[in-house]
Parts: sequence; C-alpha cells; structure tokens
Amino acid sequence: MKKNLITKMVLLLAFCMITIPQFSQAPHKIRVLSYYAGRPELLDSFKIENMTHIIFCFGRLNGSRFSVRGPGDTVIIQKMVSLKSRNPELKVLLSLGGWGGCRTCSDVFATKRGRREFVLSLKGFYDYFKVDGLDLDWEYPAIKGYPGHKFTSADKKNFTKLVNEIRKLGYDHELSFAAGSSERYIDSAIQWKRVMKKVDYVNLMTYDHSGPGSPVTGHHTGLYSTPYMHRSADFMVKSLLNMGIPAEKIILGGAFYGKIFENVDSINNGLARPGKFKNTVLYRNVSTLLSADSGWVYHWDEAASAPFLYNRAKRQFFTYDDEKSIELKTRYVIDNKLGGIMYWQLGGDLYNKGLLDVIDRVRRNYTGLKPGKN
Repeated sequence: MKKNLITKMVLLLAFCMITIPQFSQAPHKIRVLSYYAGRPELLDSFKIENMTHIIFCFGRLNGSRFSVRGPGDTVIIQKMVSLKSRNPELKVLLSLGGWGGCRTCSDVFATKRGRREFVLSLKGFYDYFKVDGLDLDWEYPAIKGYPGHKFTSADKKNFTKLVNEIRKLGYDHELSFAAGSSERYIDSAIQWKRVMKKVDYVNLMTYDHSGPGSPVTGHHTGLYSTPYMHRSADFMVKSLLNMGIPAEKIILGGAFYGKIFENVDSINNGLARPGKFKNTVLYRNVSTLLSADSGWVYHWDEAASAPFLYNRAKRQFFTYDDEKSIELKTRYVIDNKLGGIMYWQLGGDLYNKGLLDVIDRVRRNYTGLKPGKN
C-alpha cells in the first residue's frame, strides 16, 4: 500500500513538472515604453509596474544646449525618477524635440561645436537627474516636418554625427530616436545602417498616417497596409528588416488617441471616403464622447487589423487604437521578435483596464505563434 502511494506521488510530481510550464511562463522580454507629456501628480495613477521605460516630453534647445522649459519640467523629471521606488527596473529617458520642438536643430547640429556643446549639456542633465538616457525626436532631419522649421539634405549626415558624438559619453546610458512613419522618412532622413549600429533602438511613430491634409479617411495607426491605406506599422517594420536592421532594435508604435473626420458620407461606413480632419480624442474619453448612445457605431477592418467608428447622423468618422488592435500589435511584436512597443502618450490612457493593461496581459500570457502558423 505504501509502495503504491509513493509510486502515485512520483507520477503526480512528474506530471506537474511537465504540465506547469504550459500554463505558467515568464513575461516576454519586450520593452514597453511610455512617452509622457502631462502633470507629475497624475503619474501616480498609472501602473508604472507594467512598463519598462518612461520618456519625458520634451526637452528643447537653448542655443546649443539641451534645456527644459522651467521648474515644472524639473519636477516632472524628478517625479519620473522617483517612480523607480515602485519599479526598480524602470528606465527614465529624456527626449529632445517633438512636433514643433526642433526649430533650430538643423542649424545647431550642422556644426561640430554645436554638437559638442549639446552633448556636454546633456551630460550635465544625466549627472543631475540620474536619468537613463536620451530619445532624439527631431521631426525631421532632411525632410519637411513642422511648418516653417528649417531642413536641409545635410541633416541626414549631421544626424549620424550627432549620434556618434552622444555615444562618446559611453554606453551606460540608452540612446534611441523616434522615426517618422513614411517612405519619405525611410528614404531620405536617416543613414540607417550607420545610425542603428550606435543606437539601442528606434521608436517607430506608426501613427498619424491620416489626419490634417488627408483628402480621404483612413486608419491613422493601422497594423497592416490595405489597397486604400499603404502606410502601416507592418510596412515600416518590413522596410527596416529588409535593410538588415535587427528586429530587436525595432520598437513598434501605438496610439492612445484617435482622430475625427467630418463631412464624411456613409459609403463603406465612412472608410476611405472624402472628409476633412476635425480634431483628436484621447482614448480615455472615447467611451463617453463617442458612445453608441450618441450614434457612433463600431466597425473592424480585418485587412488592416484596425477599428473605426462612424456616426451616420453627424457624418463623422473616427480612427484609433482600441484593446483589440493594441493586443494584435503586441502579439505582432512578440511574433516578429521585435524590441518592444511604445505609444504616444501615456496620459491618453485609462488609469484602470486601459491599453497599457492590454499590453501587459499579452506580454505575460501570449505564447506566440505555433510552428507553421503566420
């Protein structure tokens, strides 16, 4: 009897050793980067434990020096660093530029002196705040970006020189850059192979594919290209992979906001129809401002793996990321062995049961594509 009991216990233990790994796996080691431009006190409400990086937005140039706009920005950076008490693995990055924030970048980074003075000032920020690195958000080198901001063809080489100068500070601090999501950016803005050897990763701004200036409606942050929407996250990723850029250095972008177009007819539920950009809506406000009760109807585009809403009475169309599309983007990152996922920006999310929660759930529970699947 005792022998039978021991045999059963051994068999049970062996069964557990075989089956437990199937139901319990460590989180995928992907980066989860939160750009943040908001008040410092609101950070306490977000699940800092679910992210790997948080990025201060934005520093500016003061002459040739990296700078912030005042005491308020200093408080935000200090608050971000203090969040390491909740998440000891959290990395805090500064970011330079942003949309409209790089007016003098072309001139400053065109000279050796300008680049050196910038890097010296950056080191001062590293030492003072004890942050973990820099994200360059120059929009854009060598191609048209913010209206009225200077750009020249020389920016492309000067961006490489800037990256090389920053790397003279060593590899103890991370260095990344935010990349525009367009063929024009891919072809003309960056010396990709030279730059990617020096940076830790590139943050693909795979959003704003439609908006002001778009003659027809479309997905502003679709995962896949379609006959009526060529720009997509997958297009950008495949373009870089085809250049030989390592997958682990590519960070996919998601949008915690959406865009409304007006004067849109009801054909195809407003998708790929003439319209005029109206405004943006944060994800956390979608359920209240664009509710089904007020006439907004949900649609899913299978080809693009993207949601959209249409309001027939108002003749308005809304493009955005939701829980389903963010889940599929996170799975895409894991399946393609990319470096991670980022989003603009954390302040647009819900405090609970938001898009960051979706990313974390997939990161922890998704087992990936089975062999032979795609």
